[in-house]
Amino acid sequence: MEIPTFTLEEKKLPRVILSVRPSASSAGPDIFTLMKKVYQMETWFFDLPSERHLRSFRELRTLTEDENLMGLCHIPAEEGVSFSGKPIHWIESRITSTIKRSIVPSEFRRQLFPIDSSSDVFTQKEIDRITFDPSRFDQALSSFQPKESPFLVVGGKYGDWLLGLGLIDLLKAMVAKVREKGFIPIFSGLWASFVLPKAKPLDVAAYAIPVNKKWSHFDLNRASDLIKKFDRPVMSLNPLADGELLSESEEAFSFLFNELKIYGALAEIASEAEAERVLEAAKRFPSLIPYRKT
Repeated sequence: MEIPTFTLEEKKLPRVILSVRPSASSAGPDIFTLMKKVYQMETWFFDLPSERHLRSFRELRTLTEDENLMGLCHIPAEEGVSFSGKPIHWIESRITSTIKRSIVPSEFRRQLFPIDSSSDVFTQKEIDRITFDPSRFDQALSSFQPKESPFLVVGGKYGDWLLGLGLIDLLKAMVAKVREKGFIPIFSGLWASFVLPKAKPLDVAAYAIPVNKKWSHFDLNRASDLIKKFDRPVMSLNPLADGELLSESEEAFSFLFNELKIYGALAEIASEAEAERVLEAAKRFPSLIPYRKT
Protein backbone atom coordinates (compact mmCIF):
# COMPACT_ATOMS: atom_id res chain seq x y z
CA MET A 1 0.00 0.00 0.00
CA GLU A 2 1.88 3.01 -1.29
CA ILE A 3 1.44 6.12 0.89
CA PRO A 4 2.00 9.66 -0.45
CA THR A 5 5.10 11.40 0.90
CA PHE A 6 6.48 14.81 1.75
CA THR A 7 10.04 16.04 2.09
CA LEU A 8 11.92 17.70 4.94
CA GLU A 9 15.53 18.71 4.33
CA GLU A 10 15.72 16.40 1.31
CA LYS A 11 14.49 13.34 3.22
CA LYS A 12 11.12 11.73 2.52
CA LEU A 13 8.47 10.87 5.09
CA PRO A 14 4.97 9.44 4.54
CA ARG A 15 2.25 12.08 4.80
CA VAL A 16 0.54 9.90 7.42
CA ILE A 17 2.88 8.30 9.95
CA LEU A 18 1.28 5.60 12.08
CA SER A 19 1.74 5.42 15.83
CA VAL A 20 0.74 2.12 17.45
CA ARG A 21 -1.31 2.66 20.58
CA PRO A 22 -0.55 0.05 23.29
CA SER A 23 -3.49 -2.25 23.92
CA ALA A 24 -5.49 -1.50 27.07
CA SER A 25 -6.21 -5.22 27.57
CA SER A 26 -4.12 -8.37 27.55
CA ALA A 27 -6.37 -9.71 24.77
CA GLY A 28 -5.32 -6.97 22.36
CA PRO A 29 -2.20 -7.05 20.20
CA ASP A 30 1.04 -5.83 21.71
CA ILE A 31 3.04 -3.07 20.07
CA PHE A 32 5.40 -5.42 18.22
CA THR A 33 2.63 -7.68 16.88
CA LEU A 34 0.61 -4.79 15.53
CA MET A 35 3.70 -3.04 14.18
CA LYS A 36 4.59 -6.22 12.30
CA LYS A 37 1.11 -6.47 10.77
CA VAL A 38 1.23 -2.81 9.73
CA TYR A 39 4.68 -3.32 8.22
CA GLN A 40 3.18 -6.08 6.06
CA MET A 41 0.89 -3.39 4.60
CA GLU A 42 4.05 -1.88 3.11
CA THR A 43 4.39 0.72 5.85
CA TRP A 44 8.03 1.76 6.14
CA PHE A 45 7.93 4.55 8.71
CA PHE A 46 6.60 4.47 12.30
CA ASP A 47 6.10 7.04 15.03
CA LEU A 48 8.11 5.95 18.09
CA PRO A 49 6.93 8.10 21.02
CA SER A 50 8.21 5.85 23.83
CA GLU A 51 10.96 3.44 24.77
CA ARG A 52 8.50 0.53 24.35
CA HIS A 53 7.82 1.61 20.77
CA LEU A 54 11.53 1.91 20.03
CA ARG A 55 12.26 -1.59 21.40
CA SER A 56 9.49 -3.09 19.27
CA PHE A 57 10.69 -1.18 16.22
CA ARG A 58 14.24 -2.45 16.68
CA GLU A 59 12.95 -6.00 17.06
CA LEU A 60 11.01 -5.63 13.80
CA ARG A 61 14.01 -4.09 12.03
CA THR A 62 16.18 -7.00 13.14
CA LEU A 63 13.56 -9.56 12.13
CA THR A 64 13.00 -8.11 8.67
CA GLU A 65 16.59 -7.03 8.03
CA ASP A 66 15.00 -4.04 6.30
CA GLU A 67 17.38 -1.09 6.49
CA ASN A 68 14.78 1.10 4.77
CA LEU A 69 12.47 0.76 7.77
CA MET A 70 12.56 4.07 9.64
CA GLY A 71 11.13 5.59 12.80
CA LEU A 72 10.41 8.95 14.32
CA CYS A 73 11.80 9.12 17.86
CA HIS A 74 10.91 11.72 20.50
CA ILE A 75 13.01 13.36 23.19
CA PRO A 76 11.17 15.45 25.82
CA ALA A 77 12.65 18.90 26.40
CA GLU A 78 12.88 18.25 30.15
CA GLU A 79 15.70 15.82 29.45
CA GLY A 80 17.96 18.79 28.76
CA VAL A 81 16.93 21.20 31.51
CA SER A 82 18.02 21.63 35.12
CA PHE A 83 17.09 23.99 37.93
CA SER A 84 20.05 24.75 40.18
CA GLY A 85 21.69 21.52 38.98
CA LYS A 86 18.63 19.30 39.54
CA PRO A 87 16.30 17.80 36.89
CA ILE A 88 13.56 20.29 36.12
CA HIS A 89 10.73 17.78 36.44
CA TRP A 90 11.45 17.50 40.17
CA ILE A 91 9.70 20.84 40.60
CA GLU A 92 7.05 20.44 37.92
CA SER A 93 4.19 21.58 40.15
CA ARG A 94 5.81 25.00 40.57
CA ILE A 95 6.34 25.28 36.83
CA THR A 96 2.73 24.43 36.04
CA SER A 97 1.56 26.94 38.64
CA THR A 98 3.69 29.67 37.07
CA ILE A 99 2.60 28.81 33.54
CA LYS A 100 -1.06 28.47 34.46
CA ARG A 101 -1.16 31.91 36.02
CA SER A 102 0.93 33.79 33.48
CA ILE A 103 0.26 32.12 30.09
CA VAL A 104 -2.90 30.02 29.95
CA PRO A 105 -6.21 31.82 29.32
CA SER A 106 -8.48 31.40 32.35
CA GLU A 107 -11.13 29.42 30.42
CA PHE A 108 -8.57 26.69 29.59
CA ARG A 109 -6.80 26.36 32.95
CA ARG A 110 -8.95 23.59 34.39
CA GLN A 111 -8.90 21.69 31.10
CA LEU A 112 -5.12 21.84 30.68
CA PHE A 113 -4.21 21.52 34.36
CA PRO A 114 -6.93 19.36 35.95
CA ILE A 115 -4.73 18.61 38.97
CA ASP A 116 -4.08 21.48 41.33
CA SER A 117 -0.47 22.59 41.22
CA SER A 118 1.69 24.29 43.80
CA SER A 119 0.62 27.74 44.96
CA ASP A 120 4.25 28.88 44.61
CA VAL A 121 5.33 30.56 41.40
CA PHE A 122 8.81 31.24 40.06
CA THR A 123 10.41 34.60 40.51
CA GLN A 124 12.48 35.96 37.64
CA LYS A 125 15.66 35.20 39.59
CA GLU A 126 14.60 31.58 39.86
CA ILE A 127 13.72 31.40 36.18
CA ASP A 128 17.25 32.63 35.46
CA ARG A 129 18.56 29.55 37.32
CA ILE A 130 16.89 27.19 34.83
CA THR A 131 19.67 26.13 32.47
CA PHE A 132 20.53 23.74 29.67
CA ASP A 133 22.06 20.51 31.00
CA PRO A 134 24.23 19.15 28.14
CA SER A 135 25.38 16.02 29.98
CA ARG A 136 21.84 14.85 30.75
CA PHE A 137 20.72 15.69 27.24
CA ASP A 138 23.65 13.81 25.69
CA GLN A 139 22.76 10.79 27.79
CA ALA A 140 19.16 10.92 26.56
CA LEU A 141 20.32 11.32 22.95
CA SER A 142 22.53 8.27 23.24
CA SER A 143 19.40 6.07 23.11
CA PHE A 144 18.79 7.00 19.46
CA GLN A 145 20.56 6.39 16.16
CA PRO A 146 20.28 8.56 13.03
CA LYS A 147 20.33 5.52 10.74
CA GLU A 148 17.02 4.29 12.20
CA SER A 149 15.51 7.64 13.18
CA PRO A 150 16.93 10.38 10.96
CA PHE A 151 14.45 12.85 12.49
CA LEU A 152 14.11 13.55 16.20
CA VAL A 153 11.10 15.28 17.76
CA VAL A 154 12.16 17.68 20.53
CA GLY A 155 9.79 19.40 22.90
CA GLY A 156 6.48 18.15 24.27
CA LYS A 157 4.81 19.95 27.15
CA TYR A 158 8.12 21.39 28.36
CA GLY A 159 8.59 22.89 24.93
CA ASP A 160 5.54 25.07 25.59
CA TRP A 161 6.56 25.76 29.17
CA LEU A 162 10.11 26.84 28.33
CA LEU A 163 8.75 29.21 25.70
CA GLY A 164 6.27 30.51 28.28
CA LEU A 165 9.11 31.21 30.72
CA GLY A 166 11.06 33.07 28.04
CA LEU A 167 13.70 30.34 27.78
CA ILE A 168 13.85 29.74 24.03
CA ASP A 169 17.67 29.80 24.24
CA LEU A 170 17.51 26.45 26.05
CA LEU A 171 15.50 24.98 23.20
CA LYS A 172 17.96 26.44 20.70
CA ALA A 173 20.79 24.67 22.57
CA MET A 174 18.92 21.35 22.41
CA VAL A 175 18.18 21.74 18.71
CA ALA A 176 21.84 22.54 18.04
CA LYS A 177 22.90 19.45 19.98
CA VAL A 178 20.43 17.29 18.03
CA ARG A 179 21.91 18.50 14.75
CA GLU A 180 25.44 17.99 16.08
CA LYS A 181 24.59 14.32 16.69
CA GLY A 182 23.42 13.87 13.09
CA PHE A 183 19.64 14.10 13.53
CA ILE A 184 17.19 16.48 11.86
CA PRO A 185 15.15 18.19 14.60
CA ILE A 186 11.39 18.68 14.61
CA PHE A 187 9.92 20.84 17.37
CA SER A 188 6.73 19.70 19.08
CA GLY A 189 4.44 21.76 21.27
CA LEU A 190 0.91 21.36 22.61
CA TRP A 191 -0.57 24.85 22.42
CA ALA A 192 -0.60 25.69 18.71
CA SER A 193 -1.71 29.31 18.85
CA PHE A 194 0.88 30.04 21.54
CA VAL A 195 3.79 27.95 20.28
CA LEU A 196 4.01 28.67 16.57
CA PRO A 197 4.83 32.40 16.76
CA LYS A 198 7.29 31.99 19.65
CA ALA A 199 9.10 28.88 18.34
CA LYS A 200 9.65 30.19 14.81
CA PRO A 201 13.31 31.19 15.46
CA LEU A 202 14.27 27.57 16.16
CA ASP A 203 16.49 25.87 13.57
CA VAL A 204 14.15 22.93 13.00
CA ALA A 205 12.80 21.20 9.91
CA ALA A 206 9.14 21.33 10.99
CA TYR A 207 6.73 22.06 13.83
CA ALA A 208 4.42 19.34 15.19
CA ILE A 209 1.32 20.49 17.07
CA PRO A 210 -2.04 18.91 17.99
CA VAL A 211 -4.57 20.05 15.43
CA ASN A 212 -7.57 18.35 13.84
CA LYS A 213 -10.91 19.46 12.48
CA LYS A 214 -12.51 19.29 15.95
CA TRP A 215 -10.03 21.18 18.13
CA SER A 216 -6.60 22.69 18.71
CA HIS A 217 -5.23 24.61 21.71
CA PHE A 218 -5.90 27.28 22.59
CA ASP A 219 -8.52 27.95 19.92
CA LEU A 220 -9.04 26.07 16.64
CA ASN A 221 -9.93 29.14 14.58
CA ARG A 222 -6.91 31.06 15.87
CA ALA A 223 -4.62 28.05 15.36
CA SER A 224 -5.96 27.46 11.84
CA ASP A 225 -5.35 31.08 10.84
CA LEU A 226 -1.78 30.88 12.16
CA ILE A 227 -1.06 27.61 10.36
CA LYS A 228 -2.34 28.92 7.04
CA LYS A 229 -0.01 31.92 7.26
CA PHE A 230 2.96 30.08 8.78
CA ASP A 231 5.81 29.83 6.25
CA ARG A 232 7.44 26.76 7.80
CA PRO A 233 6.35 23.09 7.56
CA VAL A 234 3.72 22.07 10.11
CA MET A 235 2.76 18.52 11.10
CA SER A 236 -0.41 17.44 12.89
CA LEU A 237 -0.31 15.51 16.13
CA ASN A 238 -3.56 13.70 16.95
CA PRO A 239 -5.17 14.29 13.53
CA LEU A 240 -8.06 11.93 14.37
CA ALA A 241 -8.99 13.59 17.71
CA ASP A 242 -8.27 10.58 19.95
CA GLY A 243 -10.12 8.30 17.55
CA GLU A 244 -13.30 10.39 17.32
CA LEU A 245 -12.60 11.06 13.64
CA LEU A 246 -11.45 7.54 12.74
CA SER A 247 -14.67 6.76 10.86
CA GLU A 248 -14.21 9.94 8.80
CA SER A 249 -10.45 9.77 8.31
CA GLU A 250 -10.58 11.04 4.74
CA GLU A 251 -12.47 14.18 5.79
CA ALA A 252 -10.07 14.66 8.71
CA PHE A 253 -7.06 14.53 6.39
CA SER A 254 -8.76 16.75 3.84
CA PHE A 255 -9.15 19.47 6.48
CA LEU A 256 -5.46 19.19 7.36
CA PHE A 257 -3.88 18.68 3.94
CA ASN A 258 -6.21 20.67 1.68
CA GLU A 259 -7.48 23.44 3.93
CA LEU A 260 -4.62 24.05 6.37
CA LYS A 261 -1.86 22.84 4.00
CA ILE A 262 -0.35 20.65 6.73
CA TYR A 263 2.64 18.64 5.51
CA GLY A 264 2.14 15.40 7.45
CA ALA A 265 0.22 13.80 10.30
CA LEU A 266 1.01 11.34 13.10
CA ALA A 267 -2.07 9.13 13.43
CA GLU A 268 -2.55 6.71 16.31
CA ILE A 269 -4.04 3.27 15.59
CA ALA A 270 -4.93 0.38 17.91
CA SER A 271 -5.73 -2.45 15.49
CA GLU A 272 -5.02 -3.81 12.05
CA ALA A 273 -8.47 -2.67 10.89
CA GLU A 274 -7.80 0.89 12.08
CA ALA A 275 -4.46 0.90 10.29
CA GLU A 276 -6.12 -0.23 7.03
CA ARG A 277 -8.79 2.48 7.33
CA VAL A 278 -6.26 5.25 7.99
CA LEU A 279 -3.86 4.15 5.28
CA GLU A 280 -6.67 3.82 2.73
CA ALA A 281 -7.74 7.39 3.51
CA ALA A 282 -4.15 8.64 3.28
CA LYS A 283 -3.79 7.18 -0.23
CA ARG A 284 -6.37 9.67 -1.51
CA PHE A 285 -4.04 12.63 -1.04
CA PRO A 286 -1.09 13.33 -3.34
CA SER A 287 2.54 13.52 -2.37
CA LEU A 288 3.55 17.03 -1.42
CA ILE A 289 6.00 18.88 -3.61
CA PRO A 290 7.87 21.43 -1.46
CA TYR A 291 6.34 24.86 -1.73
CA ARG A 292 6.20 28.12 0.14
CA LYS A 293 2.99 29.34 1.68
CA THR A 294 1.75 32.82 0.86
